[in-house]
Amino acid sequence: MLTRADFLSLNFVKKEDFTGSHKGIRFMLHMETLEQEKKLKVYLWSEPFGFEATPDDEKISELFAFNEGGLEEAIDWINENYESVKDKKQPT
Repeated sequence: MLTRADFLSLNFVKKEDFTGSHKGIRFMLHMETLEQEKKLKVYLWSEPFGFEATPDDEKISELFAFNEGGLEEAIDWINENYESVKDKKQPT
């Protein structure tokens, strides 16, 4: 289970995407601007491949507020979707 301590600050995400992995899944946090409002877009997919090498239809994503509360909701969302994503192992 991922916790807030596993993630860098949102200031990092303002400058660069934050990627990571955890026991069979991979994730990416990305800052996206929609209608002049910053949002935290989180992508989730199964290992072994990175973001670019994984087909879009094998990734799931969700938008959250770009603040600490949104980051905590995003971490909960990753944990809630862990099993379903992990079970979609990509062929090597």
